[in-house]
Amino acid sequence: MIVDETVVKLGTDLAMLAVNGTIQAVNTKRTMLKSEKSAEKLRQEYDEIVSQLINERAEAILLAQTYKAELDRITISDDDITHLHNTLKILVNLIAAGNQEQYDKFLALVNKDTLKTMQLLGFNYKAAIGEPLTEICATKLKKWANSANKNQKGKR
Repeated sequence: MIVDETVVKLGTDLAMLAVNGTIQAVNTKRTMLKSEKSAEKLRQEYDEIVSQLINERAEAILLAQTYKAELDRITISDDDITHLHNTLKILVNLIAAGNQEQYDKFLALVNKDTLKTMQLLGFNYKAAIGEPLTEICATKLKKWANSANKNQKGKR
Protein backbone atom coordinates (compact mmCIF):
# COMPACT_ATOMS: atom_id res chain seq x y z
CA MET A 1 0.00 0.00 0.00
CA ILE A 2 1.20 3.51 -0.68
CA VAL A 3 2.02 5.44 2.49
CA ASP A 4 1.95 9.18 2.12
CA GLU A 5 1.99 12.09 4.58
CA THR A 6 -1.78 11.98 5.09
CA VAL A 7 -1.76 8.33 6.14
CA VAL A 8 1.23 8.91 8.46
CA LYS A 9 -0.58 11.84 10.10
CA LEU A 10 -3.72 9.74 10.51
CA GLY A 11 -1.66 7.02 12.17
CA THR A 12 -0.08 9.55 14.52
CA ASP A 13 -3.49 10.99 15.41
CA LEU A 14 -4.86 7.52 16.04
CA ALA A 15 -1.91 6.66 18.27
CA MET A 16 -2.43 9.87 20.24
CA LEU A 17 -6.11 9.03 20.65
CA ALA A 18 -5.21 5.56 21.93
CA VAL A 19 -2.52 6.90 24.29
CA ASN A 20 -4.98 9.31 25.85
CA GLY A 21 -6.15 6.34 27.87
CA THR A 22 -9.73 7.52 28.10
CA ILE A 23 -11.00 4.37 29.79
CA GLN A 24 -8.32 4.52 32.46
CA ALA A 25 -8.89 8.24 32.99
CA VAL A 26 -12.66 7.74 33.25
CA ASN A 27 -12.25 4.89 35.76
CA THR A 28 -9.80 6.93 37.84
CA LYS A 29 -12.13 9.92 37.83
CA ARG A 30 -15.12 7.71 38.69
CA THR A 31 -13.25 6.16 41.61
CA MET A 32 -12.36 9.62 42.90
CA LEU A 33 -15.98 10.78 42.56
CA LYS A 34 -17.32 7.95 44.76
CA SER A 35 -16.45 9.97 47.82
CA GLU A 36 -17.94 13.20 46.43
CA LYS A 37 -21.06 14.32 48.33
CA SER A 38 -22.10 17.32 46.23
CA ALA A 39 -24.70 16.32 43.62
CA GLU A 40 -23.89 19.41 41.54
CA LYS A 41 -20.16 18.58 41.50
CA LEU A 42 -20.95 14.94 40.57
CA ARG A 43 -23.24 16.02 37.74
CA GLN A 44 -20.62 18.47 36.47
CA GLU A 45 -17.84 15.86 36.53
CA TYR A 46 -19.98 13.18 34.87
CA ASP A 47 -21.05 15.69 32.20
CA GLU A 48 -17.37 16.35 31.58
CA ILE A 49 -16.65 12.62 31.27
CA VAL A 50 -19.55 12.11 28.84
CA SER A 51 -18.47 15.13 26.81
CA GLN A 52 -14.90 13.80 26.63
CA LEU A 53 -16.13 10.37 25.49
CA ILE A 54 -18.40 11.91 22.85
CA ASN A 55 -15.54 14.08 21.53
CA GLU A 56 -13.14 11.14 21.34
CA ARG A 57 -15.76 9.00 19.62
CA ALA A 58 -16.30 11.73 17.03
CA GLU A 59 -12.54 12.01 16.54
CA ALA A 60 -12.21 8.23 16.11
CA ILE A 61 -15.05 8.21 13.54
CA LEU A 62 -13.44 11.07 11.63
CA LEU A 63 -10.09 9.26 11.60
CA ALA A 64 -11.74 6.07 10.35
CA GLN A 65 -13.59 7.94 7.60
CA THR A 66 -10.42 9.73 6.54
CA TYR A 67 -8.48 6.44 6.47
CA LYS A 68 -11.24 4.94 4.32
CA ALA A 69 -11.16 7.91 1.94
CA GLU A 70 -7.37 7.61 1.61
CA LEU A 71 -7.63 3.88 1.02
CA ASP A 72 -10.30 4.42 -1.63
CA ARG A 73 -8.12 7.08 -3.25
CA ILE A 74 -5.12 4.79 -3.64
CA THR A 75 -6.86 1.45 -4.21
CA ILE A 76 -8.06 0.37 -7.61
CA SER A 77 -10.90 -2.15 -7.82
CA ASP A 78 -11.07 -5.12 -10.19
CA ASP A 79 -13.85 -3.39 -12.16
CA ASP A 80 -11.74 -0.24 -12.42
CA ILE A 81 -8.77 -2.27 -13.65
CA THR A 82 -10.91 -3.99 -16.29
CA HIS A 83 -12.28 -0.63 -17.44
CA LEU A 84 -8.77 0.89 -17.36
CA HIS A 85 -7.37 -1.99 -19.40
CA ASN A 86 -10.10 -1.74 -22.05
CA THR A 87 -9.78 2.05 -22.31
CA LEU A 88 -5.99 2.00 -22.42
CA LYS A 89 -6.10 -0.71 -25.07
CA ILE A 90 -7.81 1.74 -27.39
CA LEU A 91 -5.69 4.72 -26.34
CA VAL A 92 -2.35 2.94 -26.57
CA ASN A 93 -3.31 1.49 -29.95
CA LEU A 94 -3.79 5.06 -31.19
CA ILE A 95 -0.57 6.33 -29.62
CA ALA A 96 1.69 3.34 -30.36
CA ALA A 97 0.73 3.56 -34.03
CA GLY A 98 2.26 0.40 -35.43
CA ASN A 99 4.65 -0.49 -32.63
CA GLN A 100 2.95 -3.76 -31.63
CA GLU A 101 5.69 -4.86 -29.24
CA GLN A 102 5.40 -1.71 -27.09
CA TYR A 103 1.62 -1.97 -27.25
CA ASP A 104 1.66 -5.57 -25.98
CA LYS A 105 4.15 -4.78 -23.20
CA PHE A 106 2.12 -1.84 -21.97
CA LEU A 107 -1.12 -3.84 -21.93
CA ALA A 108 0.64 -6.59 -19.95
CA LEU A 109 1.57 -3.94 -17.39
CA VAL A 110 -2.04 -2.86 -16.86
CA ASN A 111 -3.70 -6.25 -16.51
CA LYS A 112 -5.55 -7.10 -13.30
CA ASP A 113 -3.03 -9.51 -11.78
CA THR A 114 -0.04 -7.29 -12.44
CA LEU A 115 -1.67 -4.11 -11.12
CA LYS A 116 -3.07 -5.81 -8.00
CA THR A 117 0.30 -7.35 -7.16
CA MET A 118 2.18 -4.12 -7.81
CA GLN A 119 -0.35 -2.17 -5.74
CA LEU A 120 0.23 -4.52 -2.78
CA LEU A 121 3.93 -3.72 -3.08
CA GLY A 122 3.26 0.02 -2.92
CA PHE A 123 3.01 0.77 -6.64
CA ASN A 124 1.46 4.16 -7.33
CA TYR A 125 -0.25 3.44 -10.63
CA LYS A 126 -1.58 6.99 -10.96
CA ALA A 127 1.92 8.47 -10.80
CA ALA A 128 3.62 5.69 -12.76
CA ILE A 129 1.04 5.25 -15.52
CA GLY A 130 -1.34 8.20 -15.34
CA GLU A 131 1.16 11.04 -15.32
CA PRO A 132 3.39 9.75 -18.15
CA LEU A 133 0.31 8.81 -20.17
CA THR A 134 -1.00 12.35 -19.71
CA GLU A 135 2.30 13.73 -20.99
CA ILE A 136 2.34 11.32 -23.96
CA CYS A 137 -1.23 12.25 -24.91
CA ALA A 138 -0.45 15.97 -24.61
CA THR A 139 2.65 15.59 -26.79
CA LYS A 140 0.77 13.50 -29.37
CA LEU A 141 -2.11 16.01 -29.49
CA LYS A 142 0.32 18.90 -29.95
CA LYS A 143 2.01 17.06 -32.81
CA TRP A 144 -1.36 16.36 -34.43
CA ALA A 145 -2.37 20.02 -33.99
CA ASN A 146 0.93 21.25 -35.46
CA SER A 147 0.56 18.84 -38.37
CA ALA A 148 -3.00 20.03 -39.00
CA ASN A 149 -1.84 23.65 -38.89
CA LYS A 150 0.94 22.96 -41.40
CA ASN A 151 -1.52 21.22 -43.71
CA GLN A 152 -3.88 24.19 -43.44
CA LYS A 153 -1.07 26.63 -44.29
CA GLY A 154 0.12 24.42 -47.17
CA LYS A 155 -3.35 24.45 -48.80
CA ARG A 156 -3.53 28.23 -48.87
